Amino acid sequence: MKKASILVVLLGLFTSITLLAQTTTQEQAFGKAFSANNPVPFQVIPDKLAGKDSLLLQTAGTVKEVCQAKGCWLKVDIGKGQEMLVKFKDYGFFVPKDIVGKQVILNGKAFQKTLTVAQLRHYAEDAGKSEKEIAKITQPQSSLQFEADGVLIREK
Repeated sequence: MKKASILVVLLGLFTSITLLAQTTTQEQAFGKAFSANNPVPFQVIPDKLAGKDSLLLQTAGTVKEVCQAKGCWLKVDIGKGQEMLVKFKDYGFFVPKDIVGKQVILNGKAFQKTLTVAQLRHYAEDAGKSEKEIAKITQPQSSLQFEADGVLIREK
């Protein structure tokens, strides 16, 4: 009898530990539904984009900044101190404003674009930057951008 009780306790303990050790990744989806299939690393996008106007692909990264007005754009860290501006196709959807630091998978179109000083200041204002920081923006900037038709936000 005592052995059976110990066995039941050990089995229950093992089951509890196993359930606690499992991590589940949940995803929030926005925009067009898609399956995440081998996202292209940011580092290779410029090479793949060479000689083309745009490139349809999936990519993934960490959210660095989000529009605090509506969640109508975000910036993703692409390494080496650089970021990529992500807007949403036809403003058809927005993302939550509290996703900085979370992983996203983006489905859509990558392209190079030069942003005017007015556009850069508008984005800085949307991000909640100070007047002093906004005033420091004095030059247009060419950058890698992305128009997403779908976004998956990964949460653990």
